[in-house]
Amino acid sequence: MTATQTWTPAERKRAYRAGWGAFVGTTIEWYDFYVYATAAAIYFPTLFFPEQDRFVGTIAALASSAVAFFFRPLGGIIFGHIGDRLGRRPALVITLVMMGVATVAVGCLPTYAAIGVAAPILLLLFRAAQGLAVGGEWGGAALMSVESAPADKKGFFGGFTQLGNPGGALLATGIFYVMELFGKEWMMEWGWRIPFLLSAALIAVGFWVRKKTEETPVFETEVESAEQGAPVWYAIRRNWWPIILGAFIVLVPSGGYTMATTFVQNYATSPAIGFSERHILLAMTIASFVEFLVTLPVAALADKLGSKKVMYIGLIGAVVCMIPLMLAIGGQQLALTYILVSLIRIAMSATWAPLATIMAQMFRPQARYTSMSMAYGLGAALWGGLMPIVSVTLVEMTGTDWSVVWQFIVMAALNFIAMWLAPQYIDELPRTTAVKTTGAR
Repeated sequence: MTATQTWTPAERKRAYRAGWGAFVGTTIEWYDFYVYATAAAIYFPTLFFPEQDRFVGTIAALASSAVAFFFRPLGGIIFGHIGDRLGRRPALVITLVMMGVATVAVGCLPTYAAIGVAAPILLLLFRAAQGLAVGGEWGGAALMSVESAPADKKGFFGGFTQLGNPGGALLATGIFYVMELFGKEWMMEWGWRIPFLLSAALIAVGFWVRKKTEETPVFETEVESAEQGAPVWYAIRRNWWPIILGAFIVLVPSGGYTMATTFVQNYATSPAIGFSERHILLAMTIASFVEFLVTLPVAALADKLGSKKVMYIGLIGAVVCMIPLMLAIGGQQLALTYILVSLIRIAMSATWAPLATIMAQMFRPQARYTSMSMAYGLGAALWGGLMPIVSVTLVEMTGTDWSVVWQFIVMAALNFIAMWLAPQYIDELPRTTAVKTTGAR
């Protein structure tokens, strides 16, 4: 059952400030992340891997995007240590600056035609830096919003962190769509750089917002014990099972999401399908806007129905939407594709919106930042980075869209089982202990 907590005006202000701070910061971080993912799906196969055929070049470009996912667990350990020792806020300020510097650097990078093999190597290094940053970002932002919220509104305030993902995706695909209006030749020559360079202005805004955000009450009241030692060792010794479950809980929210975005963009614009980049970018921009609108209401629904129930609904809905989406793309049905990429994002929002609350409440306050970031980073590395590559390979090997559908069904089934087994805890302040809850949450 969900506990009820008296909420003073000061606590209300603090919770909303933490929520909006998490939203602004994660929006900027995810914008940087998706700018790269969009460019890797559409432009980088030609710009940075031009000597490969279409399939090999696509795999190489998607692999460069996947590098970030592999560095997320390391970022979670590094910034989790900072967040568990020094506080959530300083860790989040560092991740924001690191992400911005890496993104702007990609926008300034010469292509393969200018400096040869050094171009993709530098591209990989900057993408790895993005992975380190986002590996420490999500867990800290989720804790800032969830730990600052009262017990009966953790789902809603956790949704502010999750709102940053569609917000960032909306900005990224929207800007690329506007750039495409100037023509494909201009985009390949110079236009692709502009979304990366715009990150400099966004980072300045995010830095200012993050500096204004207060530390969470859970961190302030937590007493560090000498027995805990380094947060990473505590996480491995005490939280190894929830970390494994957490990695599988992000299977569809991370891996399924990259399939519904990065893979779909690449597959739909491939020579076999032939949709124009402009159409797909517009469809993705509309889908991101729709997801942006529904994320907070879905997060609030989790406070009513229970976070786990909402995610179960999302997993089933995403499977139901993936089947017609793949058939529509394979059948070159552009109008249906426009509709279905939005529908699957609505379903995916039910797996994404409650994720921050579910993951934050899987761990007690001790080493929570580290444990949560490790679970999310490990899952993102395994699923978010690899699933688009697996999907492209399956279509190439089997020649049928159904192989991707079955891939998605297996992912959803494993995600469902992990959710069923996951523990949930709720913080009771000012005490530093956590109480295990019963029921759907």
